[in-house]
Amino acid sequence: MASIRRTLSPVYHDRPYENGGAPFSPSSTSSLLSEEGPWRRPFYQFLAFLIGFLLGMTPYGQIEDVNGTDRFNFEIKPPNVEDQAVRREEVAVDGVSFSAETKKEVEFDFAPRKLVIVVTPTYNRAMQAYYLNRVAQTLRLVEPPVLWIVVEGNAASFETSEILRKTGVMYRHLVCKRNMTSIKDRGVHQRNTALEHIELHKLDGIVYFADDDNIYSLELFQSLRQVRRFGTWPVAMLAPSKNKAILEGPVCNESQVIGWHTNEKSKRLRRFHVDMSGFAFNSTILWDPKRWRRPFSHPTRQLDTVKEGFQETTFIEQVVADESDMEGVPPACSRILNWHLHLDALDVSYPQGWVVQKNLEALITVK
Repeated sequence: MASIRRTLSPVYHDRPYENGGAPFSPSSTSSLLSEEGPWRRPFYQFLAFLIGFLLGMTPYGQIEDVNGTDRFNFEIKPPNVEDQAVRREEVAVDGVSFSAETKKEVEFDFAPRKLVIVVTPTYNRAMQAYYLNRVAQTLRLVEPPVLWIVVEGNAASFETSEILRKTGVMYRHLVCKRNMTSIKDRGVHQRNTALEHIELHKLDGIVYFADDDNIYSLELFQSLRQVRRFGTWPVAMLAPSKNKAILEGPVCNESQVIGWHTNEKSKRLRRFHVDMSGFAFNSTILWDPKRWRRPFSHPTRQLDTVKEGFQETTFIEQVVADESDMEGVPPACSRILNWHLHLDALDVSYPQGWVVQKNLEALITVK
């Protein structure tokens, strides 16, 4: 690195100097050293350090002395504090008004929505795709979280898997391993498979049995999150003769169940007159019975040993003691939220994979 050295000024011998000496003569240099001495430079350095230290410790404000034990405590206040406390709320610059707004803390009253667990037993038949897609279109409109548990018998079919993947609904596709050939109501064991899955994984939400051939309103699924323990509502059913409708379910005074709708004499022996799609319950009853003081030690399941039409009441008797543990949905039970229609086409085959391979010839050709 190049160094820069300052050259000395030339000595002008013709310039007069005081005392008649040259500027760098030996006599003048010795006189300067004798006047300054070796202690002056450290003294000046110490003096500059002391002045800087004192300036750094000097408060630039008002110091308020306190008597007593706090004599050495100082409170430094900036000058004109009271004048600076007054702030202008509006400042006009070139005709434009700017408002100084203080940011207010926004309080979020966020309550997480309950999980709605919809259990649907299904099996391969001609109307299966229509039924599943109809239920799926309704569930897509329900505010999340919604879990759709679809249970098939013996094996999971390719057609059902394809339908579920395209619905856009969070689902779980289960298979019931029980032999369905000698069982009158295959839905009993399919629902029990879903109940075992909920109990095993401790899913926390509201469980609802929704058969795929029923019709459901969006208001029904929105009302399920209001259920605390056990909720029930009336269901409109089409009679097997297809010539009249039957109303089955609770009679309510606000949310209190005070009676039941029933029109069939054979069902008057039941304790609770409810359709399978006419109630919902808290899933914690399955895996946390102590919370609800449930007297039964065995798992809560549907029974296949009872007569047809008694599966609902025998299951509900395991969940609640009486009507005081029930909640009418909606209040006064004044609205029909779902319909149970017997419109299935029996003994009708469906194309494998829902792909039509025969009878594809054109009956009317385009000219």
